[in-house]
Amino acid sequence: MKLVFAGTPEVAVPALDALIASGRHEVAAVVTRPDAPAGRGRRLVASPVAERAEEAGIEVLKPAKPRDPDFLERLREIAPDCCPVVAYGALLPRVALDVPARGWVNLHFSLLPAWRGAAPVQHALMAGDEITGASTFLIEEGLDSGPVYGTVTETIRPTDTSGDLLTRLAFAGAGLLAATMDGIEDGSLAAVPQPGEGVTLAPKISVEDARVDWTAPALRVDRVVRGCTPAPGAWTTFRGERLKLVHVVPLPDRTDLAPGQLAAGKNNVYVGTGSHAVELLWVQAQGKKPMRAADWARGARIAEGEQVGD
Repeated sequence: MKLVFAGTPEVAVPALDALIASGRHEVAAVVTRPDAPAGRGRRLVASPVAERAEEAGIEVLKPAKPRDPDFLERLREIAPDCCPVVAYGALLPRVALDVPARGWVNLHFSLLPAWRGAAPVQHALMAGDEITGASTFLIEEGLDSGPVYGTVTETIRPTDTSGDLLTRLAFAGAGLLAATMDGIEDGSLAAVPQPGEGVTLAPKISVEDARVDWTAPALRVDRVVRGCTPAPGAWTTFRGERLKLVHVVPLPDRTDLAPGQLAAGKNNVYVGTGSHAVELLWVQAQGKKPMRAADWARGARIAEGEQVGD
């Protein structure tokens, strides 16, 4: 088939690579979000998908909105059979959905209908799921509600961050998307409607969602930290300033600290929660780089009885 691939961040690059490498289909063009300011100089930088496509000599389309007339005209000129999508980052209007004969097929990082929305991996971790995966489905105008072509499963490991899990799913999902394109092309795959039960939503994680509630159980604190790492970053406050929490470990045997109460030893820093304590391993103070929590505590000279989350 002739394909137009839509995607933007680094997590979409493995799928683009898999489609290019398959040799079975022609990736005629790539659609991605416009260049965005980045770094200290805030200079405009192309998306990871745009950079990869340019390296491969593939035409890159960067519409401000996917309903832009010039973009739609060029899409019709290319006349793709199918448009695979991975984390493109913009809603596709009906006028765009109608262009490819076999539709737009999205790779979504959950086992649908669980975790429909922008942040499925973060929500799966924060909810304490043990298994997740990726799904390919035909895009409709509803939110991640279209019929499913295929899935792969992935075990969530006890120390996974959302970054760890998303990286594994990006590569597993890349193979799934390539296989889905093959199955659509040869007629061996048919999309199956999603069940009406089991629907959960995964909206984008806000900065406020990533604030740690120290009255919650230690397992919940750990899940929030892992689910929000690397983005948007779990955080609390200390002496009125924001303190990012990069890595914590629950300690079931320590129950002597009140929620938010700090205890700093020579090489360890502990915080009380609604159940048992957690050990802070890595933190990032405001305006600083990530550092070992013990080094941060020595520099801060934590007094007995001091709290986080004040």
